[in-house]
Amino acid sequence: MKLVDSKAKLPDTDKVTINLGLVDLAQMDLLVEEGFYTNRTDFVRTAIRNQLQRHQDAIRQTVVRKRFVMGMQRYAREELERVAAAGEQLEIHVLGLATIDDDVTPELARRAIASLRVLGAFLAPAAVKAALADRIHTT
Repeated sequence: MKLVDSKAKLPDTDKVTINLGLVDLAQMDLLVEEGFYTNRTDFVRTAIRNQLQRHQDAIRQTVVRKRFVMGMQRYAREELERVAAAGEQLEIHVLGLATIDDDVTPELARRAIASLRVLGAFLAPAAVKAALADRIHTT
């Protein structure tokens, strides 16, 4: 899980570095040179999308089983106040981007959030991240 500064622009991509064998890299470059792909990044993105599509059923089943929300999930102060006032706590599971608004205090976050698991990026004020540190679960 990547923790992102709350003042930053909302991320829509993240950088991944991979090591490839020289023969694989050369074959990829050949396909780029022959016009099948515009560049190496285009090739890698296409390959990843194809694999994600291939495993779509497994992804869908896992999302349901582990109760993940897919995409962007925003937690506003008003929502967290309602949860805390009801004496409840959220178990947050997000596959994508989870954000906690800048006006959420660390105390409110601790009262309203029991646990937080994000596969992707987590955007929140630094003090809120620190307050939830023992409740953030990574893989």
